[in-house]
Amino acid sequence: MNPNNEKYTQALQRLLGIMNELREKCPWDKKQTLESLRHLTIEETYELSDAILANDLEEIKKELGDLMLHIVFYSKIGAEKQAFDIGDVMNNVCEKLITRHPHVFGDVKVENDAEVKRNWEQLKLKEKGGNKSVLAGVPKSLPALIKALRIQEKAHNIGFDWQEKEQVWEKVEEEITEFKNEINNGNKETAQAEFGDILFSLVNYARFIDINPETALEKTNRKFIKRFNYIETAAKRDNKKLQELSLAEMDVYWEESKKKT
Repeated sequence: MNPNNEKYTQALQRLLGIMNELREKCPWDKKQTLESLRHLTIEETYELSDAILANDLEEIKKELGDLMLHIVFYSKIGAEKQAFDIGDVMNNVCEKLITRHPHVFGDVKVENDAEVKRNWEQLKLKEKGGNKSVLAGVPKSLPALIKALRIQEKAHNIGFDWQEKEQVWEKVEEEITEFKNEINNGNKETAQAEFGDILFSLVNYARFIDINPETALEKTNRKFIKRFNYIETAAKRDNKKLQELSLAEMDVYWEESKKKT
């Protein structure tokens, strides 16, 4: 037996007890509903994402705690509605993990993680009676970049995919050519569709070379912000107004920032 089991059990019981107290005695907590918590949960998830990208383990711990609180909160409301409780939530995910890992809890043999993912998707469809689309599990509200990646991963898991990364890159180049043609022809609406095809193809290529496009783009966003902030700071240091600088002057600061970031 894991010597930490008692510690984990006590910590969960403590959190459940605190949640019961808050739900009974705190005006704000008593007022919350599944719907009112939703946007806060999304915010907490993004805060966890920020901590992960910063590799801040202390902050990751704190944000995981916030998400744990939300899980307990939703479960408490579910229990009040006599729909489900925290035990149902945990047992449900336990059963799912056991069912979808037959190579661990059964006698299925797998060679690599790709086979694990493929089996996962097939078992998922089987659980739903095979009546839902392979892509039905992709949330509609996912940000477009992440959604594109998840769509492609699910299609890959049932064998609908390119064979070689070179084929994918050829598709990227093809989409870029089509986009340029529509721009040159002044067809803005069609150009927008072609631009979407470029992004989708680039996400696909990133997947093939094992790069997470969301992480890559977010790191670039942060790099740009850091370098632009340097331009603002440097201009202020030199007693210059940013909006009055020429592009050439800003480029000088930009090149300085690249050496420092």
